[in-house]
Amino acid sequence: MPRVVNKGVSIHYRVEGNGPPVVLGHGITDSSETFYERGYVAALKPKYRLVLIDARGHGQSDKPHDPQSYTFETAASDIVAVLDDLGMKTAAYWGYSLGGRYGFALAQHALARVTCFVVGGAGAGNERAYPSEPGNEDPLMTALRGGPDAIIKIWGKEWMTPPLRERLLANDTGALIACLQGLRLNTKGFSDVVRTIAVPTLMYAGSADPIHNPARQTASEIPGAQFVSLPGLIHPAALCRSDLVLPHVEPFLAKVLLRPA
Repeated sequence: MPRVVNKGVSIHYRVEGNGPPVVLGHGITDSSETFYERGYVAALKPKYRLVLIDARGHGQSDKPHDPQSYTFETAASDIVAVLDDLGMKTAAYWGYSLGGRYGFALAQHALARVTCFVVGGAGAGNERAYPSEPGNEDPLMTALRGGPDAIIKIWGKEWMTPPLRERLLANDTGALIACLQGLRLNTKGFSDVVRTIAVPTLMYAGSADPIHNPARQTASEIPGAQFVSLPGLIHPAALCRSDLVLPHVEPFLAKVLLRPA
C-alpha cells in the first residue's frame, strides 16, 4: 500500500479512479475507510482520481504520541507530501470535520496546491462540534480519555455500523489524545486565512450541528464561496448521509474540475 514519510512519520494513502485529482480528508477518530463505507468512493471514482489519506494518528498511518506532531502546519505538509509522491502539482481538496480544518491549514500553508475546496462540518474559528459546558472538559477529550467504548458512544447508535465500530475499537487513543492536544495549540484559528482563499469553495453543515452557524459565517468571508445547510442533520449525520451530501458536491466539482478546457 502506498506510503510517504513526512517529518519522520509514515502516512498511508490510497488512490482510486481516474480523472482530475480530489483529496479526501476524514474526521478525528475515523480513517479514510469511511469514504468507502459511506458510498463516496463508488460515486466519485468514475470521474475523479481520488486520493484517500489516513491522517497521522489514524488508520494505517503512524501514530505518534507527541502533541507537537499534530500541528496544522504539519497536517498540511502531510497532504503536500502525498501530492508530491504522486507527482500531482495541484488537486481539489474535500475534508469533513477535522479533515475540513486541515483544508484551512492547506489554505494557510499550501494554497497554490489546491484547485478548489469542499469543507464539511468545520468553520475557521475554534468552535467545536461537541461544545463543553462552562468549566467542563471538551466532551471529545473526555471520550478519548474514556477509551474506545466512550468514543463509540459519542458517535451515537444511529450512525454506528460494524465497520465503524471496528475502526473505533482499533484506534490508538493515546495518539488521538495527542492529536487533539496538538490541534488545540492553534488558538488563533483561521479567520485571517479564509479571506485569502481565491479558489472556488463549497462549505456545508447539518443544521443541527453546533458547527452550522460558524461554518456559514466562515463561508460568507470566503470570496464567492457557497454554503449548503443540510436540514436536521447532526455532526456525524452530515458525513454518513452521502445521499444528501453528494447531490450538492458533485455538481460543484463537475463545474470546477470537468469543465471544457
